[in-house]
Amino acid sequence: MKLRKFFLITLYIGIFFTSAQSSQENILNNLFNQLEKVNNSKSAVLLEAKIWSIWNEHPTNSKLTEKLEFGTELMQYGDYNYALTVFDNIIVTDPKWSEAWNKRATVYFLMNQFKNSLDDIDKVLNIEPRHFGALSGQARIFIKLQKYEKAIKSIERALKFYPSFKSGEMIPKIERLIREESI
Repeated sequence: MKLRKFFLITLYIGIFFTSAQSSQENILNNLFNQLEKVNNSKSAVLLEAKIWSIWNEHPTNSKLTEKLEFGTELMQYGDYNYALTVFDNIIVTDPKWSEAWNKRATVYFLMNQFKNSLDDIDKVLNIEPRHFGALSGQARIFIKLQKYEKAIKSIERALKFYPSFKSGEMIPKIERLIREESI
């Protein structure tokens, strides 16, 4: 009897978790569909903000959302090592939450640990290929590493599903850097 009760509870939790994740995914898909079609920057910025709010909220665990907010505050105040510990903890708890990887990638970027940041960005993009924030961060790292063509490719990937993305404005500047480098 206890085993059956345990099985039913485990099944219910699994269904709830899957349902919450698919609900969040459906909302994101809808927002990205709108983002691809929007033709004014004000609407695009509003859609972007909605997408960020979903990414920053764990689909099933409010404690992880609170930890992410705490780690983000630490990062904003310059306490990178403590923020890194917080994000490490979140990733151990849920390695499939793209935003935890993205925040840790940001901390690594701020610490000038570009290889670690790029590794985490790869994890983000494996989980959420449309993560324009991660793609923009990836482009910024490639610029710092003077890998300009890769930077342009990262931005172009983001522009496929976010055509009015502000980071697109970086492409002419990067192309200028490429021309200057070849002189």
